[in-house]
Amino acid sequence: MDIGARPHPPFLGGARRGTARTVATAVLVALTCGASTLAAPSPAAHAAPPPGAATNMAANAAAPGAWGAAAAGAHGAEASGAPGVAASGAHGAATSGAPGVVAMAAPGDRTEARPRPRVDCRHVKCVALTFDDGPGPYTDTLLAYLAAYHARATFFVVGGNVVTYPRVLRRTVAAGHEIGNHTWSHPDLTRLSPARVRSQLGRTDQAIRAVTGVVPRLVRPPYGAFNATVRRQTGRPLVLWSVDTLDWRYRSSATVARRALRAVRPGSVILFHDIHPTTVRAIPRVLRKLAGRGYRFVTVSELFGGHPPRLVFNAAPPELH
Repeated sequence: MDIGARPHPPFLGGARRGTARTVATAVLVALTCGASTLAAPSPAAHAAPPPGAATNMAANAAAPGAWGAAAAGAHGAEASGAPGVAASGAHGAATSGAPGVVAMAAPGDRTEARPRPRVDCRHVKCVALTFDDGPGPYTDTLLAYLAAYHARATFFVVGGNVVTYPRVLRRTVAAGHEIGNHTWSHPDLTRLSPARVRSQLGRTDQAIRAVTGVVPRLVRPPYGAFNATVRRQTGRPLVLWSVDTLDWRYRSSATVARRALRAVRPGSVILFHDIHPTTVRAIPRVLRKLAGRGYRFVTVSELFGGHPPRLVFNAAPPELH
């Protein structure tokens, strides 16, 4: 169902509309030189979608300047060295959380995920934690929290931030998490021409692949906004959510955790944003409480046995109800 969208702030750090050559050059420099820092793209103004834009029922509203607040103090540099996130000097490839996808790891960025048995979410309590708008300066800390609970999550990343934080994204993939496409600059896709929708997704795919070797199998449209045109241009499952923590509005870790824990059900897809430090600080409590209730933390693809439907809100196994 498509209804009016509410506004949402622009993504962390902004992104200029440079050519694909600019993106490829920046990524090549990072991979070749092993640089831990890339200059952040110049901030760009991103107008909030008007009230008439099409979206799903769970579309989230915006707080002006939310991304800018998350970016404060980052200076466009990558965050690294979070506790519990190890990096080795080994070369080679690491297997991502998506079935059959191999991620390329650069020197010093490889963090191997522990193999784990296949999770059958038809018979056990599963929940999919999803994180939008990164990678960012707090993502490494989040990875450490997830690793402590052997939790897998799905990260819907913005292309401009992929270029700014390539090593963080490589560590995310190498840790076994799933990567989804969240467009290049976080526009309302329902307001774009088919060609521009394809460009937003295509540029992001190219940046992710250049950094990790992964091509995302999932898309989350910004604001949850989609229509028939967006679905035709996407060609992949559109992933929405069933639990909205409203973490962009409530900059309180206790409130974010409480909203997630109160609404979760087996098969839930929970929406977070890892660009907010208050959100990241809420995750240990969410993990601890849900693990105590017997939940398994899986990627969106794992939630559906590797085959998510074309439109995802949640998965509710009949055996658990």
